[in-house]
Amino acid sequence: MSNTPETDDHAATATADDTVLRTEGITKRFGGLTAVNEVDVEVHEGEIVGLIGPNGAGKSTLFNCITGTLTADEGRVTLQGEDVTDWPEYKIARAGLGRMFQETRIFGGMSVRKNLLLAAQEGGADIGGLLRRPDDSLMERTNELLEYVDLGGLADTRAGRLSFGQQKLIEFAMELMAEPDLLLMDEPAGGINPTMLENLIDYIRTANDEEEATIFLIEHNMDFVMEIADRIYVLAHGERIATGTPDEIQNNQHVIDAYLGRE
Repeated sequence: MSNTPETDDHAATATADDTVLRTEGITKRFGGLTAVNEVDVEVHEGEIVGLIGPNGAGKSTLFNCITGTLTADEGRVTLQGEDVTDWPEYKIARAGLGRMFQETRIFGGMSVRKNLLLAAQEGGADIGGLLRRPDDSLMERTNELLEYVDLGGLADTRAGRLSFGQQKLIEFAMELMAEPDLLLMDEPAGGINPTMLENLIDYIRTANDEEEATIFLIEHNMDFVMEIADRIYVLAHGERIATGTPDEIQNNQHVIDAYLGRE
């Protein structure tokens, strides 16, 4: 099945200037397996966009082609209108692309506060910068974000001692600290208890509204993605089979068949 020709209302009415991310014909093969096949997506400024599909649909491979972790065999990736297809991962990150992974990537031996301060350094690489006293504005931003995710009282606690859900919140705050143009979130709901999940939904919405964060996320938790996303793309067997609002996706027969194994 080739990419569906439908165009969602937001993409149709959005101006070219507000397109943060665009992929055109992204294809990635591993030997004889085509993991992603000619996939086009667009994410516009201020959107929360979901990417769903059955296991093995190619979601993480597409993310890896966007971030530069993998190099696409065909197609093009543009970030803020600039072609970044062949850029190395670190350069794409510094150009404004943040990413949260399924498994947290925090510095467990450091305090929660130092994790955020480290994230504020260019590319997250200037560890020596932590030896210098952060300026007042940086400390204020750190404290603000920790309070925002209800971790203010744990600022001086070693990050590795916190629960998995709390560590995900640390990583979320770290990404906001870096102020990316686009944040990719890979399974943000995974491994989080129901109470914290509701909090995470609130945090993401607030970041979207007040921090003007643009978010593109992979998620298996259908309730979560249907509640939080403005638009959703659906992959199956490496191909895009649908795009639309949560209501449209829930009632799309191609999507239902894909999840039931009929395609």
